Amino acid sequence: MSSAVRPFSLSSTQPHTKTLAKSRAGFPFLNTVSVSYPCTTGFNTVKINSRAVVAPMASLNSHVETQQLSTCRIGEVKRVTKETDVHVKINLDGSGISESSTGIPFLDHMLDQLASHGLFDVYVKATGDTHIDDHHSNEDIALAIGTALLKALGDRKGINRFGHFSAPLDEAAIEVILDLSGRPHLSCDLNIPTERVGSYDTQLVEHFFQSLVNTSGMTLHIRQLAGKNSHHIIEATFKAFARALRQATEYDLRRQGSIPSSKGVLSRS
Repeated sequence: MSSAVRPFSLSSTQPHTKTLAKSRAGFPFLNTVSVSYPCTTGFNTVKINSRAVVAPMASLNSHVETQQLSTCRIGEVKRVTKETDVHVKINLDGSGISESSTGIPFLDHMLDQLASHGLFDVYVKATGDTHIDDHHSNEDIALAIGTALLKALGDRKGINRFGHFSAPLDEAAIEVILDLSGRPHLSCDLNIPTERVGSYDTQLVEHFFQSLVNTSGMTLHIRQLAGKNSHHIIEATFKAFARALRQATEYDLRRQGSIPSSKGVLSRS
């Protein structure tokens, strides 16, 4: 199943520049330049935003220093075993496009949430022994997504590193806290009341995140604040995770490209 969550078209391959002037209490005018760069991911053309260094100025005509922060950060993984054949590609600087065909309809729906709310471009193509159950496919897809994230993040220079978001969905509410620390850890406190949503085994939710954490080198805490409907609880979890991951992978301009660690390195060791 292929689902274009957020269609995107780019009419020009040239950067688009927009200058904004802002006034803040107790501070002189600040001049900000935002530059958008097109980026080809291999399965879609998208636009990434590169914001300028914010510079104080005495007038609106002062010099503004601009700095391009990134090119596309893309991770691609092909994982083939006797049980599954998985191909994953993720663009962290995407626009929310999802192309997922996993053989597990409910997981396709959840990956759409990851793309749409994280503003990542997510491509997942998988086949597996789902005639037995969804366990192997669910696990290997998550392992591949985690590895793709690891590749896309690279040395993690300049990123925020931490993400924290709470998402409601009707009666359900989920809090997600994460750290792109290089140290895999999962704490998952979900109370999903039914064994299945459609044909999807709800035990596989925690297993999905454990597998993703293991290969991405992420510390992840998931906490259920409220919820009675299994579908709502799981979907709110993926939405909160997407927004927290988006926060963590975005750039912190004040860091000026430095690694967000007092040790000077973020690794999986």
